[in-house]
Amino acid sequence: MNPSPRVHGRRPLLWTSAIVVPLLAGATVLVPMAANGAVDLPDKTAQELITFAGQSDVDALSGTIEQTSELGLPDLGAITGSMGADSSGEGASAAEIDDLISLITGSHTAKVYLDGDSSRLQVLDRLGERNIYVDGDARQVWYVDSESRSATKLVLPSEEDISAAYGDDVAPSVPGESAATPDEMLDQALARLDESTDVTVGTDARVAGREVYELILAPRTDDTLVGKLRFAIDGETGVALAASVSARGATSPAFEIAFTQVDFAAPDASVFAFEPGADITVTEEDVPLPSKGVQDDMSAKPDAATPVVIGEGWSAVVELPVSSEAGGEDVFAGLDPEQSAMLDSVTTAVDGGRLLQTSLVSVLITDDGRVLAGAVPAALLVDAAGR
Repeated sequence: MNPSPRVHGRRPLLWTSAIVVPLLAGATVLVPMAANGAVDLPDKTAQELITFAGQSDVDALSGTIEQTSELGLPDLGAITGSMGADSSGEGASAAEIDDLISLITGSHTAKVYLDGDSSRLQVLDRLGERNIYVDGDARQVWYVDSESRSATKLVLPSEEDISAAYGDDVAPSVPGESAATPDEMLDQALARLDESTDVTVGTDARVAGREVYELILAPRTDDTLVGKLRFAIDGETGVALAASVSARGATSPAFEIAFTQVDFAAPDASVFAFEPGADITVTEEDVPLPSKGVQDDMSAKPDAATPVVIGEGWSAVVELPVSSEAGGEDVFAGLDPEQSAMLDSVTTAVDGGRLLQTSLVSVLITDDGRVLAGAVPAALLVDAAGR
């Protein structure tokens, strides 16, 4: 099967960020898509379902999304057990680190509002209210934390810069453009669809009270940790209302996100407005455009202090360059015994560095300070680091 790429006329529903896979992986408890004998939508082939979803013209909605992550992370309790603020009050406290771990591993509920290139994700949980405001026209994202009274403004690369860098190629995700809804996950998956993926239609079901088709994507390579992606596509509008990712060989999803309630009317414009008050500490950052990946020449080295994509498709690896603090030296040599013990508790020693392994993602920190990550087996990261 050779499915055609995503229909380009579809307008993206959301420009938002999970610089933040941590924030979003903790942002949102999934009510799984359940088969329902009463649901019997008109039959569609995989190609017809892709075309149907691609032609969806919905550009506004609001609703509640729920998400859960079971990534198989190692026990991170050692981090909070050995961390604390120093006498000056600076540094991460155990509570702050514990909150970060909760974001990565916990289950949460959020409200989402979309209207064209404007969006807002509103997370309400024990950490207090956090909001992500996205203005696609202005190419900016605000992260606002009510508990810390802080806000970060990210300025995204322009559409012109992206077009100049990649032309007709599929660009790597820019922080600020990552998936925060099932539909964005579907957009990104189908934009990269080629012969490396097997595409099938699953069982009709019901999500958020609406009848949906099920589209299943499965890698045709063993060089990935991903087993299957499943999408619930609304039978009336073509919008994806649920998505899940399962690890290779797993019987249950490692990551799930779904609407539990959805309304396709445009939200009031006031929900997208944000202006930091005098009591908010504001930080502003420019988001760099990732370098174009090293596709065939594995001997090439990054030529700029921006992320580099090595390889392609399901086996792609993202490399972050050496930090200025690391300076190419052995970043582990200066650790004290307590820090070394903490590192040993959450990572594994491999050739050239330390590895953090989850069911869907491998992360390698090299001895010289580089960070490589991908939905790939650890051996591929080690190979990429030594190119």
